[in-house]
Amino acid sequence: MKGAGKSRRPKAQEYRNLYLSTPVMMHSIDGAGRLVAVSDYWLEVLGYQRVEVIGRKLTDFFTGKSRDLAEETVLPHFFEIGSVKDIPYQMVTKAGETLDVLISAKSVRDAKGKILYSMAGIVDITERKKAEQEVQHLAHYDPLTGQPNRFLLQERLQHALIQAQREDNKVGVLFVDLDHFKWVNDTLGHACGDDLLKKVSRKMQDCVRHGDTVARLGGDEFVIVLCGFSSDDELSHFAQRFLETLARPVALEGIEVLNSASIGIAIYPIDGRDVDTLLRNADAAMYSAKEHGRNNYQFYSSEMNQKMLARLGMESRLRRALKNREIYLEYQPQLDLRSRCISGFEALVRWRDPDLGMIPPVEFIKVAEECGLIYPLGEWVLLTACLQAKAWQDQGLPRVRMAVNVSSTQFRRHDFIDMVEEKLRISGLAPEYLEIELTESLVMENLQQGLERLTDLKIRRIKLAIDDFGTGYSSLQYLKHFPFDRIKIAQEFVQSIPDNPEDVAIVEAILAIADNLNLEVLAEGVESHRQFDYLYASSCTEIQGYYFARPQTAEHLTAFLRSHFAQRDNHPLTGDLPEDSSDA
Repeated sequence: MKGAGKSRRPKAQEYRNLYLSTPVMMHSIDGAGRLVAVSDYWLEVLGYQRVEVIGRKLTDFFTGKSRDLAEETVLPHFFEIGSVKDIPYQMVTKAGETLDVLISAKSVRDAKGKILYSMAGIVDITERKKAEQEVQHLAHYDPLTGQPNRFLLQERLQHALIQAQREDNKVGVLFVDLDHFKWVNDTLGHACGDDLLKKVSRKMQDCVRHGDTVARLGGDEFVIVLCGFSSDDELSHFAQRFLETLARPVALEGIEVLNSASIGIAIYPIDGRDVDTLLRNADAAMYSAKEHGRNNYQFYSSEMNQKMLARLGMESRLRRALKNREIYLEYQPQLDLRSRCISGFEALVRWRDPDLGMIPPVEFIKVAEECGLIYPLGEWVLLTACLQAKAWQDQGLPRVRMAVNVSSTQFRRHDFIDMVEEKLRISGLAPEYLEIELTESLVMENLQQGLERLTDLKIRRIKLAIDDFGTGYSSLQYLKHFPFDRIKIAQEFVQSIPDNPEDVAIVEAILAIADNLNLEVLAEGVESHRQFDYLYASSCTEIQGYYFARPQTAEHLTAFLRSHFAQRDNHPLTGDLPEDSSDA
């Protein structure tokens, strides 16, 4: 056939139809920047009819900032050069929505070089830009509170230091740690904890000025950067005002919770000239605030760094000790004064560091609570004590209770009851042979929660004792409602009896309370025959102390127990008590 093999050249109308129907945003403008043609998809995306746009300037559909960019910079360049590529603009739809776009264009000129019209393609990058902004936001802001995170804090603090150096000003860095935040998480749950963090964050933001920074480092730790203050008193006033604001109760799932915080303050350039030093010193000052009873603020001093380094060293050593099994238990027998036989043991945690020797529990328990190691430590103590009590029973020794002291951090944890049940199950020890010791002040911190948790333990047949009774709240009106089995008189009241009349009066009052409430009483720290005689005559039911037996490891104590119970069987009224404290 004539003409076969030759391609047919598209007609102008076909080009136009292709232009209009292509699934791409396309437009053409004339030399004055007016629209002469747009694709159907261009109209669809922006929401216009063709008659509404043809003849109007392209920049009429831009935001103000993009219009200025196009008319003052890009279009003159385009009309001169004849092409542009991926120019970022913001266009506005008929509904008022803003779109982020990239526009690339090529001009068509006549024989004399005059622009007849352009051909432009538009790429909608709105979703891509939103995703990029989200990634950028996640990289710089805390997702829970919306405040700057550690990374952005360092950037802003660095900028503040540069500006302060240039203007010879000061910068205040306040390290804020919420007091007892773990209690909220452990008792009310993490959802309430998150809610509290958001509310505290808003309180902080309300206290600062525009240009200051509130950042969340993680957990319950925040940092506030204050710029442009004239005297240190301003920092003091701010910290005090913030503590007062924070003290206002907040509602968490219908429960009013009181807040407080420990605040450490470091000042540029006095306490450091770089970001890391200022943050580290403010952190050290915050720990000093905790040591001063919490709910206060402390300015940094050089002595604090030594304490901070010592604390960090203790934490590091404690982690190693738990891993390397440097922690062990000793057990101190408790004597029933009526039968003169051992009625129980108290498990006492010990730590022998290979370099420092014996480290007192009063030093490392506090560090364990602050850094979260109290949970694995407390679980290990409970399980080890239960296993030992069961081992003695399996060896044919009489079945007596094993007392384990529980810290406030452990007791408040939401899964505390489950943890206790698990350790009893693993050890095989019957629950009636376990006694949980709690301080009086711990129970009184949250009466309702404390009563519910104690009742749960009591229902499971676990024994309950108040440790160091008389040193806490001594709220006798509440004591009768709690299901305790035993009161332990604090050692400080026992040491000076019967010579100190004030301590004698306290001990007699505790014994009277216990008698009225049908509770057993155990006196701690009994070290002399005179103390023993007084307590026996005063109808105290049990004693614990060096007068009867020192704390010992399980291996050393086993032989003592066999001897004690053998003598008890032969001489039940005398047992194996020494004549005086020198025989202990």
